[in-house]
Amino acid sequence: MGRWVDYEVVFKTCPAPLLILTPDFVMVAANDAYLKVAKRTLQDVLGRYLFTVFPPNPHMPNDPETQGVEVLRASLEHAMATGQPDCMPMQRYDVEVVGRPGMFEERYWNTVNTPILGVGGAVEWIMLSIEDVTDFVRAMRRTPRAAHGKLAQRQGVDVDLYSSARELHILSEQLKQAQSQHREITSTLQEAIRRQRQLVFDVSHDLRNPITGLLTELEVALSEPAIDLQQILRNLLRDAERLNEIVADVLDLARVDSVPPGTELVDMGRLVAEELQRRIPAAGIHTRLDQGVVVRASRIRLARLLGNLLANAERHTSTTIEIIVTTRPSEAVLEVIDDGPGIPRADRERVFERLYRLEDARSRDPGGSGLGLPIARGIAQAYGGRLYAADHPAGARLVLRLPLYRPVHQAAT
Repeated sequence: MGRWVDYEVVFKTCPAPLLILTPDFVMVAANDAYLKVAKRTLQDVLGRYLFTVFPPNPHMPNDPETQGVEVLRASLEHAMATGQPDCMPMQRYDVEVVGRPGMFEERYWNTVNTPILGVGGAVEWIMLSIEDVTDFVRAMRRTPRAAHGKLAQRQGVDVDLYSSARELHILSEQLKQAQSQHREITSTLQEAIRRQRQLVFDVSHDLRNPITGLLTELEVALSEPAIDLQQILRNLLRDAERLNEIVADVLDLARVDSVPPGTELVDMGRLVAEELQRRIPAAGIHTRLDQGVVVRASRIRLARLLGNLLANAERHTSTTIEIIVTTRPSEAVLEVIDDGPGIPRADRERVFERLYRLEDARSRDPGGSGLGLPIARGIAQAYGGRLYAADHPAGARLVLRLPLYRPVHQAAT
């Protein structure tokens, strides 16, 4: 059986200078090696904010070559955000000469900031491990002239590791950012390709049903001369209309994914009233339409959005549909509410996925494409708005919010 390890003693006597911080950058522990190189006592650091005890170089705070505090803060925040150690570039931070107040000695440091994670994965502590590399920097600055004499002097050779390290750190950070952006772009492209492939597959499946119906009806008409042609034609017309609806939905998706058309001022209450006059309602409709609820968008697109919401409500409602147009601070709000079975909370986002349909929708309308709500949301987002399913005691409640148009003189007040 191994001996118990006294980690406090190990930490205290470790030859590497170590400092422990809270996530708020309050110092809670420092070993002897750290106190020695930092020229501080334990009482100087415990319980105190790191950047109060170690402010920017006090004798030259505005020197761009001595802004190690800002770099240190950025490194600590990066280590906390990623949960991974962060190696800082070499930094200059001068220390006060013992016994000579106001006199500072030039010092260079290498620092590694290591987050210490708790049981839940959150950062509980940060460990700073530092190394004084001043002697190394000074030696490297002297070496070229000593080794090459007058030739080195003529060529102006002066190895400045500090500046080089800063430049290398900047380039490294830029490379990390570029790699992160590349990963995001690649991920986005892969997701777009996956969605496009899934869309082609699902639309092809939906197109097959009416096409199969058309072929079957034509085969029957050709094989049975005495068949009722009127009934055959009605069936053919129904399947052709279904094909037309699917193609129209796919074209609308393509338009939504492209650049939005020109905009105009649209009164939402008037739009709803006019569109209802064009429809033959499949259920009782009650409206509460405020006046002067104006947005800047495409009237044609908003009419399509409203039509899709009404079609969805008609598909699910039992008796009535309620349409509300009102305003909230800086937003125009359109609500379409039905008294059907409602949308389960777990499916409130999924109904906006392309070609996703609830079981209730499939049973009530097997011919639905599952593209109506995704098209509606795409239109809302194209004009800086949002469309979502909200809570309601009975039935489904779909809410559209768009930026409310305000004339320039009103916005100024």
